[in-house]
Amino acid sequence: MFLDLTSNADHNVYSYLVGGISPRPIAWISTLSEKGIANIAPYSFFTVASCNPPVLSVTQVNPRDHANKDTLTNLLATKECVVNIVSNSLVEQMNQSCANYPNNVSEFDEANIQQAPSTLVSPPSVEASKVRYECTLREVITVSEKAGGGKMMLLDIVGICVDDAILVNGYIDPARLEAVGKMGGDYFSTTKDKFVLKRPQL
Repeated sequence: MFLDLTSNADHNVYSYLVGGISPRPIAWISTLSEKGIANIAPYSFFTVASCNPPVLSVTQVNPRDHANKDTLTNLLATKECVVNIVSNSLVEQMNQSCANYPNNVSEFDEANIQQAPSTLVSPPSVEASKVRYECTLREVITVSEKAGGGKMMLLDIVGICVDDAILVNGYIDPARLEAVGKMGGDYFSTTKDKFVLKRPQL
């Protein structure tokens, strides 16, 4: 099978993107609305955009009604968020938080997620998250306003909170972090099976 997107842009490519580009790390993003309601939602179109300065990239895929999701709405209003990393022990709560709750309802309450105060930003953090990135909004890049189109949120990292229990010689130990990845459909992946390859030296 080959999809020629240059001659037919009407193909539904979503399943081929999320099915092939996997596993993807999950940004569990907490924000505050202008009314002070704590929101949290997972995003798997997520990566590091820059290390100097430290910047994260998270993309919202626009819903069919073209409206911004609560996370982006809140971020545009308050300019602050926390990116919480999802470990295996948090999977059920993370999944519950992606239900389509009204914007006046806090997913923290509905999914029984314990909050912790953040240090440099106003939105709360997930207390049990072992790695948390406190961020401010740098820029939103609109790739497309269409349904299924992307809006990329570039986030400046202003602080990083790491659980000392997952550190080995000052570095994050992936075995202790137990991060979870998103795959196609309803599939997720763990990082329990790992292997080491040394970088070649020429």
